[in-house]
Amino acid sequence: MTDDFDSERFPGNFYQGIIVRLDRARGRGMVRSNRGRDVSFEFPFVAVVGAGIGGRMPGIELLKEGDRVGFDVGWTSSGLRVTTIKPLEQTDTPE
Repeated sequence: MTDDFDSERFPGNFYQGIIVRLDRARGRGMVRSNRGRDVSFEFPFVAVVGAGIGGRMPGIELLKEGDRVGFDVGWTSSGLRVTTIKPLEQTDTPE
């Protein structure tokens, strides 16, 4: 049985990218994928891995422009949006 999943391109089942824009006041931002595609996100419609529960924008304090992140996307009525962000500093240690 072969594994079709490419763990080097998608470590932890996330696309890789950089936060290129973050507006903390409005709770919006944009992630640029390694292939150059910009995908937007907006709180409270995005989950940040490792963030506490509750609040208006849980996890926004873990993010800043220029951070390398893992992310996942989904389709909405407004098009493609980031649904999950995982700051890479919180990656699990290899076993």
